[in-house]
Amino acid sequence: MSHAAIYIAVTSHGFGHATRVATVVAKLQQLRPDIKLIFVTVAPEWLLKSYVKGNFVYRQRVFDVGVIQSDSLTMDKQATLGKMQSIIARQDDIIAEEADYIRHHNVKLVLADIPALAAPIARAAGVPCWMMSNFGWDYIYRDWGASFNKVVDWIENYYQQSDRLFRLPLAEPMSAFPQITDVGLTGSTPQYGQAELKERFGLTIPSERTVLLTFGGLGLQTIPYENLNNFQEWQFITFDRNAPDLSNLLKITSHDFRPLDFMPICGRIISKPGFSTFSEALCLDLPIVSLTRQDFAESQILLDNIQDYSQHQIISPEEFFQGDWNFLQQNLLPPRKTERLAKDGASTIAQEISNYFS
Repeated sequence: MSHAAIYIAVTSHGFGHATRVATVVAKLQQLRPDIKLIFVTVAPEWLLKSYVKGNFVYRQRVFDVGVIQSDSLTMDKQATLGKMQSIIARQDDIIAEEADYIRHHNVKLVLADIPALAAPIARAAGVPCWMMSNFGWDYIYRDWGASFNKVVDWIENYYQQSDRLFRLPLAEPMSAFPQITDVGLTGSTPQYGQAELKERFGLTIPSERTVLLTFGGLGLQTIPYENLNNFQEWQFITFDRNAPDLSNLLKITSHDFRPLDFMPICGRIISKPGFSTFSEALCLDLPIVSLTRQDFAESQILLDNIQDYSQHQIISPEEFFQGDWNFLQQNLLPPRKTERLAKDGASTIAQEISNYFS
């Protein structure tokens, strides 16, 4: 008999959903190497491999669109609505095809982050659907007016059919889900020692003047890199392949490295609101400098939470794009709260999946 399998359905939006679910799956693979892993997503395979070192099946399927964006901050609502309507129109075919695949590959459990279609697919295949996230797509679209009402209702209806939700920190209420288990942050472990990284890349600037610029899988089109010339005593690190060649900017282009791997040698990250980046930084107690983001409901929750739990700075897009970056010279603000967030989310979810398969 072939090994029992888990079918991992991931939202087609940016990199964050893929990295946090891959963090869980990497823990699961350590606990239970006998469970066959099937990732079902259009997130890039190299990204999953940077977190999950063992074998997995990579199946490219689209269940949702998240938000169609030209970069990490620029959203196209009409294109998003059109794409979602076309997926809803094809849902019966998608459900039938994927349920058939699940039955033929000895899948015992569906884990989703966080496409609504995973629930009816699992139901049609006769297996449970567990989900994990800090927000649902109904929450994002509900803010966008009456044209999205039918999409919101469709999403909520299917979220209600899920069997279990692992609700991550930095979360909205997620009230559509019938069974909620609260868990800790999902941070992974850096793969390289600090000394090894510094030696490999010739990094000599102290960490308090070393800054990681990271804007998720979609990046930003218009980072004003010329501002780095004002900070010659600082070291900046980016994964933006299109960044200019500057003496104080290290460009990482190899898929062997993740932003997470550089976090321990940095004194802060500059980012946009994104759960996975924030979660990894919080797990490593790394200060967060974040842009604000308009019209994406999750963003304000994330920004409120980093003000509560992290050393931080909140900067406006104007300060970032048009300013001279003098915010780097200002002191970081301390967290408003003294208690800390639990950091065991990935291992908790992995253990629950392992128990289910036992």
